[in-house]
Amino acid sequence: MKVRTLVVDDEPLARDRLLKLLRAEPEMEVLGEAANGRDAVTLIRQTKPDLIFLDVQMPELDGFGVLAELTEEERPAVVFVTAFDKFALKAFDVHALDYLLKPFDKERFQTALRRALDHLARKQPRQIQDQLSALLSELRPAPQSDRIAVKGDGRVVFVKASDIDWVEAADNYVSLHIGKESHLLRETMSSIEGRLPKQFMRISRSTIVNTERIKELQPLFHGEYTVILRDGTKLTLSRSHRDKLQQLGVS
Repeated sequence: MKVRTLVVDDEPLARDRLLKLLRAEPEMEVLGEAANGRDAVTLIRQTKPDLIFLDVQMPELDGFGVLAELTEEERPAVVFVTAFDKFALKAFDVHALDYLLKPFDKERFQTALRRALDHLARKQPRQIQDQLSALLSELRPAPQSDRIAVKGDGRVVFVKASDIDWVEAADNYVSLHIGKESHLLRETMSSIEGRLPKQFMRISRSTIVNTERIKELQPLFHGEYTVILRDGTKLTLSRSHRDKLQQLGVS
């Protein structure tokens, strides 16, 4: 099977060069290109590529911003394309991520591509996402706020973050559960996760919980747990997030 890829770069010449090089590689299938971060987010969601070549320095929404807009499930593997940035390059090395340094020739491109394909073949999707999330946390620390504005019914409701019991994914929205009330907010799970204080924890693809509301954990089959809140609400901690148990003091 061919590796499906996209090119994201605001410089036309750099974009065209990458496209030409990729189309010459028999194992690659080029799905398209984007000239800015906003278009990149839309295109990634539409085409679901395996790998993207992503320019770091772009106006408005840069490469890191593109990844921050996407959920972990939407993020493909990445080869970062960047001009010399000592801090960013060190971060890429620390997190074992692939990058292509501008200006580059065919040999450098092929070296970066081979390395990326090798990583893609050897790594599990969860490991790739953990590396990207760690990089984003280091290079784009998200501002945390104890007050969240929720628009609806012609008004704006301000919700205190510490009052939220748990958060649930709801299509293109998230639902903030506070006691018997819930508020819909147009935001991704990854985005709201970054805005919430440290007592909040992602326990599945679609659930974030306020750990101060947890009353009890009950083991289920295949490494999953039932998370019981103080008000009796039952949530599920998925197997892919069982590493979070250590943060709750469970070994």
